[in-house]
Amino acid sequence: MRQSTDELPVRIDTPDAVARQQTDFGDATDYGTLGAERFTLTAGTDITALLEGLEDDLCQSPHWGYLMEGALTVTFADGTTEADKTGDVFYWPPGHTVRADEDSDFVLFSPQHEHGEVLDHIRTKLDEMA
Repeated sequence: MRQSTDELPVRIDTPDAVARQQTDFGDATDYGTLGAERFTLTAGTDITALLEGLEDDLCQSPHWGYLMEGALTVTFADGTTEADKTGDVFYWPPGHTVRADEDSDFVLFSPQHEHGEVLDHIRTKLDEMA
């Protein structure tokens, strides 16, 4: 699920402040503590090979995020894709991989336990490739 921040429904609109809110934007009920993360990927970076060995060879952590700059293609377990671009907020459910179509800078909020395991796996893969 992705949405331009300009398209978020307006809840408060005054001359001095505007507040927008999209309700039902993912569910973190069973995930516990979230971590805040920032990623920078160069154009062409595809993390798919780095996820090999995980369940279904995909990232199994959900993420809520904001794409500050760039363009990403996210591929989900069912084969569908989503194109996220500068200014989008997004929710990626468990079971996905990511490719940077442009140099990209984005922020994620992720369950720290689940995503920590994915990041550890990626670090191990990178060490093996070195």
